[in-house]
Amino acid sequence: MSRTVTVLSRANCHLCEVAEADVARICGELGVEWRTEDVDADPELRAEYGDMVPVILIDGKQHGYYRVEEERFRTALTR
Repeated sequence: MSRTVTVLSRANCHLCEVAEADVARICGELGVEWRTEDVDADPELRAEYGDMVPVILIDGKQHGYYRVEEERFRTALTR
C-alpha cells in the first residue's frame, strides 16, 4: 500500500527541522513519498495545528506531533 507523509512545519522552527530530517531519512529508507507544508500559509491549518508543529500526517490523517517516534512511524508506514 502506498503512503503519503506530510510534515506541517513553519520557518525558523528547530523541532520542525529535526522532524523533517527524521522523516526524510525514514521515508527514504522505506521508499515513501513525503512533503512539507507551511502551517502558517493556510489560516485553517494554522488554527488547527499551529500550536503543535511539527505535525506528521500520514495519508492526510494526524499521526503525531512535536517529534517523530521512529518505531511507531515505521510501523504505521509498513502496515
